[in-house]
Amino acid sequence: MIESLFMLAAEAAEEAPAAGGSLPQMDVSTFPSQIFWLAVTFGALYLIMSRMVLPRLGAAIEERRDRIADDLDRAAESKRMAEEAETAYNRALAGARAKSQAIAAQTRDEVSAEIAVLQKEAGESLAARAAGAEAKIAAMKGAAAAKVREAAADTTRAIVETLIQETPAEAAVEAAVAKAAGGR
Repeated sequence: MIESLFMLAAEAAEEAPAAGGSLPQMDVSTFPSQIFWLAVTFGALYLIMSRMVLPRLGAAIEERRDRIADDLDRAAESKRMAEEAETAYNRALAGARAKSQAIAAQTRDEVSAEIAVLQKEAGESLAARAAGAEAKIAAMKGAAAAKVREAAADTTRAIVETLIQETPAEAAVEAAVAKAAGGR
């Protein structure tokens, strides 16, 4: 096959003009050296790539793949821990709410009991004051009624003295005032 390529190249070279206008890489006389150096260069590049570059590249890719897997594992673990922390937080929050409601209810009950005691004491105090005030009022009424009777007796005595020019008996004045007071 290589011989047929050489023949085709030789025919093309004979047909080409001898002036310096042809391409040097198409010169059939240099084909064997070109093919030799192509094979040497390709072999050298293949050895360099297979022995140096590709192992390093493969190691870098594997290291990156391992690092990504580790990062994903750490992220999953962090997510799990965050979910556990959130669950614990929600439980603590619910416990705190329940405790605060219990404390509020207890405080409300204590305050209600204190208010009831204070209301009872205030009611008793007011009842005692009212009883004292009623007693004072009754005493004042009694005293006022006695003064009114005395004034009525004095007035009756004065009227009778003025009308008949005689001082009436004390018993008669008291009976007249009592009769007038009872008639009302």
